[in-house]
Amino acid sequence: MTRMIVTAAAGAVLSGVIGYFLLPVLRALKAGQSIRELGPTWHNAKAGTPMMGGLMFIFAAIICLVGNLATIREYSVFYVLALSLCFGLIGFLDDFYKAKYKRNLGLTSLQKAMLQMAVSAIYLYVLYQQDILSCDLYVPFVDVTFSIHPLVYIFFAMFVMVGCVNAVNLNDGVDGLCSSVTLPVMVFFAAAAFCMGRYDLALLPAALVGGLISYLFYNWHPAKVFMGDTGSLFLGGVVCALAFALDMPLVLILVGFVYIVETLSVILQVGYFKLTHGKRLFKMAPIHHHYEMCGWKEEKIVIVFAAVSALMCIVAWFGISGKL
Repeated sequence: MTRMIVTAAAGAVLSGVIGYFLLPVLRALKAGQSIRELGPTWHNAKAGTPMMGGLMFIFAAIICLVGNLATIREYSVFYVLALSLCFGLIGFLDDFYKAKYKRNLGLTSLQKAMLQMAVSAIYLYVLYQQDILSCDLYVPFVDVTFSIHPLVYIFFAMFVMVGCVNAVNLNDGVDGLCSSVTLPVMVFFAAAAFCMGRYDLALLPAALVGGLISYLFYNWHPAKVFMGDTGSLFLGGVVCALAFALDMPLVLILVGFVYIVETLSVILQVGYFKLTHGKRLFKMAPIHHHYEMCGWKEEKIVIVFAAVSALMCIVAWFGISGKL
């Protein structure tokens, strides 16, 4: 427990210090955000705000794990970090193209999907080969496990991971939203890993708890920096990788409730638009923009969504009590 607390504190300090030096660099490089043409018009004022701020908590997490290297015995934490860094790299390439060409389109959807599927497949195969992934599907609350053929399980898991990562990415549309919603999720996974005796695995989410808190000082409205796809895809990678490393992917339905709602709002909006030939179910999607259009301030959206995320993490905790 002491090691987790120290790691979280170190993550907070490192993320804050890195942010202090990183922000001027991003400004000098003119790595500013281009605003979506279809987004709220008042977001145009945010154009030029430095992005790739996710490097703050990414580097902080890496340094924290390196600092604990001498005491780490379970290498699954490095598998989780490696997958997350791969997703973060995909996001970095996306951000790079956005910054270079000054438009809000980086890699194509197909390019990102193919890269994400590839790294997900490799990660799942490694976990399976290392006997970390059992291919038994644990169902929260009922404490029942279903055995699934490895090929079917891995194929299913690939789509779950890619969907989860992109759902987290969709959540990054309001100042402080993605980091605030993900913060209780990291607390949940750190506590779950610790209670399951996976002390080394708990270090990464613990470091990110501290890192995200410091990042929020820079990203709270009005944001001085955005995490970009670099940060949001990295966080999405951590969320889904931890769920599979702990061998309970269905918990993502609970801890990722806000991410799922955001994604469903987009799917429903597009489906309704096509079925009704131009009508909209929401004023704007993802749903956080709908609430913006309804007059909610960004701070209110962040607080409400983060509170829902925290509540669902508490529900998830009771759901996995039989596994702890």
